[in-house]
Amino acid sequence: MPAFQATGSDDPRIQGSDDGTDPFVAAVRATRMPMVITDPRQPDNPIVFVNDAFCRLSGYERAEILGRNCRFLQGPGTDREAVRQIREAIEARRSVQLDLLNFRKNGEAFWNRLLLGPVTGPDGEVAYFFASQVDVTLERERVQGLESSNAALTAELADRVRAVRNGEARLLAATSAGELGIWDLDLSTRELSASEHCKLNFGRDAAAPFTYSELLEAVHPDDRARMRAAVAETVASGKDYRIEYRVVRPDGRLGWVRIHARLERSIDGQPLRMAGVSQDISQEMIARRRAELLESLDRYAYAVIDDPAEIAFRAAEALGRTLDVSRAGYGTINKQQETITIERDWNAPGIKTLAGTLRFRDYGSYIEDLKRGETVIFADARVDPRTRATADALIAISAQSVVNMPVSEDGDLVALLYLNHATARPWTPDELSLVREVAHRTRQAVERRRAEQKLRELAASLESQVKERTTDLMKIEAALRQSQKMEAVGQLTGGLAHDFNNLLGAISGSLEMLKRRLQDDPAVARYVDIGQTATRRAAGLTHRLLAFSRQQTLEPRIICVNGLIADFEDLVRRTIGPQVVLEVLPGTEVWTVSADPGQLENAILNLCINARDAMPEGGRLVIETANRSLDEHTASAQEMLPGQYVSVCVSDNGCGMPADVIARAFDPFFTTKPIGLGTGLGLSMVYGFARQSGGHARICSEVGRGTTVCVYLPRHDGEMEPGARAARPLESFNVSGTGETVLVVDDESSMRMLMAEALRELGYTVLEAANGPRAIEIVQANRSIVLLVTDVGLPGGMNGRHVADAARAMIPKLQVLFVTGYAETAALSHGHLPTGMQVLTKPFDLTAFGQRVQALVGSTKH
Repeated sequence: MPAFQATGSDDPRIQGSDDGTDPFVAAVRATRMPMVITDPRQPDNPIVFVNDAFCRLSGYERAEILGRNCRFLQGPGTDREAVRQIREAIEARRSVQLDLLNFRKNGEAFWNRLLLGPVTGPDGEVAYFFASQVDVTLERERVQGLESSNAALTAELADRVRAVRNGEARLLAATSAGELGIWDLDLSTRELSASEHCKLNFGRDAAAPFTYSELLEAVHPDDRARMRAAVAETVASGKDYRIEYRVVRPDGRLGWVRIHARLERSIDGQPLRMAGVSQDISQEMIARRRAELLESLDRYAYAVIDDPAEIAFRAAEALGRTLDVSRAGYGTINKQQETITIERDWNAPGIKTLAGTLRFRDYGSYIEDLKRGETVIFADARVDPRTRATADALIAISAQSVVNMPVSEDGDLVALLYLNHATARPWTPDELSLVREVAHRTRQAVERRRAEQKLRELAASLESQVKERTTDLMKIEAALRQSQKMEAVGQLTGGLAHDFNNLLGAISGSLEMLKRRLQDDPAVARYVDIGQTATRRAAGLTHRLLAFSRQQTLEPRIICVNGLIADFEDLVRRTIGPQVVLEVLPGTEVWTVSADPGQLENAILNLCINARDAMPEGGRLVIETANRSLDEHTASAQEMLPGQYVSVCVSDNGCGMPADVIARAFDPFFTTKPIGLGTGLGLSMVYGFARQSGGHARICSEVGRGTTVCVYLPRHDGEMEPGARAARPLESFNVSGTGETVLVVDDESSMRMLMAEALRELGYTVLEAANGPRAIEIVQANRSIVLLVTDVGLPGGMNGRHVADAARAMIPKLQVLFVTGYAETAALSHGHLPTGMQVLTKPFDLTAFGQRVQALVGSTKH
């Protein structure tokens, strides 16, 4: 915008004192809209330009205004908040629009609608602020409820609103110099004034002159008449000038511009000039036409067009029309014969078809490039080294400018999409990108039709394949339902077992305390013994339920499976009896595993008992161990993770199980034994133990042939821990308490009372808490606590492990005994408890509890 070039405040154009040759300055100076320009680069942002309309508005002479900050118009009634907004906008170099109460030179107040915006210089920095002013006092009074029926006032207000809108449009155009070109055309002299960006829109040098005749020459010949007609329509009717047309840039490239402008008339209504903006919309038009073309291609591909050649022709026609070329076609290539076969091509008016077979060598040497999969492009056959010698042959077939886009499959040239133009023509990257995409889509559409024919031939076999796949899916779905059922039952039984363990703990402890106090009464002691026996049996059931649900409290150790089986082989022999022959087949160099040895022994013993019961007349029982490496396919089929495992298999040659029994064998409480001879928890415990240990359990059985149950446990990569199974018996400790302080934390009041009572009988000082936060308060108040006895599952947002960790932070040598109804692994991370932390599973004998407490307290004295 020439009038606002950063020339300094002494520029006569900025001051409005030049001879008026700059059309934009002249327009600003002559307009009835008050306008000022300030220079933020100078101290206090002084006014450097003011037009006559502003002088009339304010009542000041120009000499009284220039060099002053705009605040001289303010007075006591001016809104300070509005002033602050103006100041912040200037500091932030951004636009602001608001109404401000100002005062004229004579002291008269008026409402001034201010529209202030920055104008950047060539360096991109803000050079000036351009402010338009409108006296909106009447409008403000009307908003406040003062109405007037004066028609002249209404007309004046409308004029002012239009003036504001025109001022806003000009300001937006000025501040959008980075995106829009600005131009002004004198209709009488045809003198064109264009900004740098406007020249760039037409492909012209920004620093060179750009006349109106050059603009007309740049308009595409096919659009020039439409452009002239639109200009004439605007001049005649006064309507806004809005048009989009193609332009031919000096390098021959095509582009699109969008023009918006308004007509300005003289006082007597004569057209004076047109001023507006230009915008390069080439990318927008390319994207629009690209989308339309690709959409049409999709229609061809999916429409009812059975002939592949017809699809190729329609694609070529759409591309040729879009890019405005002479010819477009699609042909198949024979690399050996170096020919292209064209069934049908699209040709512009006056251009002959190339349908048939052509030899590439007749038109140049570019076939070598096509064989390598390279796109062949030349803007002028007369200057390209590959076609210079055969240019006349190409020109004769209207192909002076060519794009040959190869289509390859599996690295081999199979087809060609080509564009020809009768005269020299450059090809833009966007055009080539479109040609490439059309080429590949056309090939896909053509091959789709050919593939559909083959698919019809395979339709008969598809039905059987679908049935086969459906059968497989049904098997997978059944396995998934079984897995989900086992998981749901496990969660239910685990929750029940946990609650029962808490109740059984209270019952068992109460019976034990009752027996201590009434030990001299044999009759009462006998009833207590009966109750304790029943409690232990119930506890055994809950432990099996927890094993199935994978929530039992495990104490994993690094063990050798062969050694473990050898240690209790005699027990197995005594259990199964002499009528069953036991054979142990230990594998060679069987890997170690990390598992609870007691639970593993219990699992193997359960399997041996089941095998014995399946052979009532006697038979052969085999315990076999081996190393197993499962790949991804095998592991997936067995619902396991791929990796290395140790298998422990128990086999018998008994009655075997049918498929429906195998499907339910691991379900808790499911048994085929007569009532009273089985709980239905043996195999479920084995299954739960294996899954909780990171492995799996599988059953293979055949009616009349026998059953094999295999337990898979993950391999442990480390070495055996020396003496890992050695542990001092608790009975060896016989230490009485000497007043040491023990904190007992349990939300079950009955369990907390029993543990506290037992500890007091042993001579300890006992503190009690029902939840974690209360326990922490007690620890903070009493640092003499030597042992923390806590349930794992606690209310109040803190579980037992949280309490233990927080308490140890305050008392580092504090010993911890967790008492739990089931394995809350997330809280305990069992198997990795720090030194000084142990676990005791509910329900427990108070004697065993006391021994464990004495051992922990005694360890603090060493």
